[in-house]
Amino acid sequence: MKRSARPVLLILSLLLGAGLIHAQSAQGGYSAARLYNLGNAYMRQGKPGMAVLNYERANLLSPDDPDIDANLNYIRASLHLPAPSRNTFERLARCASPIALFWVGVIGLSIAGAGELMALLSQMKSVWLRRAGWAAGIALLSLTVCNAVALWPLLHEGVVVSGTAPVRVSPVPMGDSLFVLAEAETVSIAAEHEGFFLVRTRAGRSGWVSRANVAPVAPWKQ
Repeated sequence: MKRSARPVLLILSLLLGAGLIHAQSAQGGYSAARLYNLGNAYMRQGKPGMAVLNYERANLLSPDDPDIDANLNYIRASLHLPAPSRNTFERLARCASPIALFWVGVIGLSIAGAGELMALLSQMKSVWLRRAGWAAGIALLSLTVCNAVALWPLLHEGVVVSGTAPVRVSPVPMGDSLFVLAEAETVSIAAEHEGFFLVRTRAGRSGWVSRANVAPVAPWKQ
């Protein structure tokens, strides 16, 4: 096999893998509308923790939905909980849907692959065609990668789903309790050990909490 054809095969393999991942997510029925309705149902049942969890998950898929933001703000205000603080980088990342940026990355790979393929098949052996294709593809891929970097902290957040969540010094059921988390509070998850999460609050306090009391916003971490 010619060395110049290897990038084309690599691009096609990546596209196929990305397409399969997206198809599996779609078959799972994981949508912003479904999560939003779940949040509404839990809010009516008086379960603010589960409501916030599902609203936050819906917000990942549809970050520009004003109804989701309004319900999140309402629950937190009624429970006197502060809204999660986002830096500028994280706020910009929430402006676009991860699904949309997934397709931006796929398009970037497609453009780069098409430019490479056309250059290989061209009788003129145009160098500029290959360079233009790779430049456009890399630009789109860079946009997707930057967004993924910004979303990384958001994908490691958790929501307190129980009425009381004692935070302990060590990851053991009988460990000394440092403080108690309020239901529907949002925390950062730093590590996991034998049924416990190492969490950090917005105020900078940290400790171990049972997985039964905190649910990750990213559903694949459950």
